[in-house]
Amino acid sequence: MNEQIVARHWLALIAPKAAPALATSTVLILARIWNANGAEHSIGNAVLMTSLSLAAAAAGACASVGRAGDPVIAGTAFAASGGLALAGVAGYADGMSLPLLLWGLATAIAYGLAARYWRQDRRTRVSYERHVSERREEHAHIERVETIRGTTQIEVARTGAAYAESLAQALVTRAALPGFDPAALETAGLPELPTAERKSA
Repeated sequence: MNEQIVARHWLALIAPKAAPALATSTVLILARIWNANGAEHSIGNAVLMTSLSLAAAAAGACASVGRAGDPVIAGTAFAASGGLALAGVAGYADGMSLPLLLWGLATAIAYGLAARYWRQDRRTRVSYERHVSERREEHAHIERVETIRGTTQIEVARTGAAYAESLAQALVTRAALPGFDPAALETAGLPELPTAERKSA
């Protein structure tokens, strides 16, 4: 069974691992740009970001508490809440120490949450590969058994044909011998041989 080999680019392999750091770094950079454009010590901007962060957290709590809660929506809402809180602090603070501290904390939390999904994805992939391998082995076993069975049937048919041909040749040769009595065969219960009269008829 031939499989298509797909070589993935190295960027495609490392992109999922770099996504949490890229996300938090982007938020930090945009927040510092916002800080340089007048957000520093702005009470209105701080209130706005706090309200948006609390609203996103409340949306995540509502999405996760419901009976048919959607973990994807809840996770997205909580991530948005954390991103807004990081952006608010990084935009309001006048130094870089607190924004960098929060950036490091947010990045660590993001990698911690992502590692859980990566482990689940790896388990699913390994389980699928194991299932496919078992099915392949099962199909290969069935194919080998059917090949052996077909070869055996061909050999049996070939042997039977050779035996029938040898028997027919022996009967014809025996019938040609002088003193051969076909009536004796009939009384013994053996099959009747075709005679020259029947052949001509």
